[in-house]
Amino acid sequence: MTISRSPLETRVRRPRRTRVALRWLVRVAIVALVFGLGVAVGQALEDRPRPSEPVTNVSTIRPWTQTQP
Repeated sequence: MTISRSPLETRVRRPRRTRVALRWLVRVAIVALVFGLGVAVGQALEDRPRPSEPVTNVSTIRPWTQTQP
């Protein structure tokens, strides 16, 4: 005895269009986020100050004189 399935049961289930569109939307959003972070890091690196000569301040500290009371 052979049990045959109906054509509806044997049909391959395809993903819905909304799920596929949602997956692509999430992928595009992730790519845009990574691109935006890359641009932000690039701008931050470009805006940093250029290294220059070190600035050294020299001052003499004179001790207070102690007097006898």
